[in-house]
Amino acid sequence: MTNSTNKPVLPRLILGSSSKYRQELLARLGLPFEVCKPDIDEAPRNGETPEATALRLALEKAQAVARQNPGALVIGSDQVATLDGAQIGKPGTQEKALQQLQTMRGRQVIFHTALCLWDDRKSAERDAAQVECVPSYVTFRNLPDEELDAYLRIEQPYDCAGSAKNEGLGIALLEKIESTDPTALTGLPLIALTTMLRRAGVPFFRT
Repeated sequence: MTNSTNKPVLPRLILGSSSKYRQELLARLGLPFEVCKPDIDEAPRNGETPEATALRLALEKAQAVARQNPGALVIGSDQVATLDGAQIGKPGTQEKALQQLQTMRGRQVIFHTALCLWDDRKSAERDAAQVECVPSYVTFRNLPDEELDAYLRIEQPYDCAGSAKNEGLGIALLEKIESTDPTALTGLPLIALTTMLRRAGVPFFRT
């Protein structure tokens, strides 16, 4: 779609997340967007793999916001961290965060970051939804309790699965990150997202 000056008209873009980290990442693209918090049950289902949980929640978040905003492009995302196949949630407290870091030190943790772009201009679900899960393989340094405790008291990453902010001081806890999308670990894989937005007709370089 274009306007009278033959410039493409951007569809309404909504980030279905209250995460400040995802908002900061999406702002990098220079696109106008709104924020709407989805209201869904985020509990994993019995027998569901971590990747399946992340993909389902990303889709459900996007759909929930789209129902309230007809005709919009809605971004949904979810992340599930796992160690030895067991899910690692957000710690919430300093004590639980320290326990997480103690368990993960010297180990590899997989962060499954799922993304959904829901195009509500499409009538069929199979056409409306683009979904992808981007894994990040994170190896934690084998650090002593004193360093782990000191980090937590400085950055207080109690709202982060895995108890470390890789975009902040938490990077010092990590030995290695392996991923095809460098922003996936922070919560919003921008390479995958820009691919989806291009498919939806969103231009990035406008003059």
